[in-house]
Amino acid sequence: VKLLVEMLEPYKGRIYDGCCGSGGMFVQSEKFVEEHAGKIGDVSIYGQESNPTTVKLAKMNLAIRGIDANIQFGDTFTNDLHKDLRADFIMANPPFNISDWKGEQLRDDIRWKYGVPPVGNANYAWLQHFISKLAPNGTAGIVLANGSMNSNTGGEGEIRKNMIDARLVDCMVALPAQLFYNTMIPACLWFLAKNKTNGKFRNRENEILFIDARKLGRLINRRNRELEYEEITMISET
Repeated sequence: VKLLVEMLEPYKGRIYDGCCGSGGMFVQSEKFVEEHAGKIGDVSIYGQESNPTTVKLAKMNLAIRGIDANIQFGDTFTNDLHKDLRADFIMANPPFNISDWKGEQLRDDIRWKYGVPPVGNANYAWLQHFISKLAPNGTAGIVLANGSMNSNTGGEGEIRKNMIDARLVDCMVALPAQLFYNTMIPACLWFLAKNKTNGKFRNRENEILFIDARKLGRLINRRNRELEYEEITMISET
């Protein structure tokens, strides 16, 4: 989460997470804005979560920090409750490789501009959902399973090719294994940009930056690895 926030720099604008859990991304963003002497009022926060208990946790998590947020309860795929939102920043850590995302009901959804995601895996549904939510100059950082970078099942390779051809993929970060407490699946970060010539940075329209961070981090116990502050800084400055 820290790495995503450091790379996206969400100082100002609308921040969205369509699978916001207990609100960890938002809390980190606010901390980031505060640390960089920004004004908390400069960001507005929108989230959705399908677990009713977790929604309550998210609302509480944000309320006790005095953060004003629009958090909705519902299934993001079948009942998108922020239909008209176009976000400046999207930060999300969707559940990896979910097979029961009701994909068979959504074959004709307008969000699938780059190809219909396979019924048995929601990874490319999440990516395309987030693309549909970006403002014209918006950027997104999404944590996904490593397999999302080279999978070809159910037309995923074709969707990925179409996203690359559309100049949407800005940066890919391969992360070290054992970063998560709840899964041993190695993960990567997808950074998507609606406009890679947006004037904020140099024109990188025909480029994708690949960062291999697999050897970074240190083991804090036998099961878990943690990225050091200096490593997060090194990656985000790159």
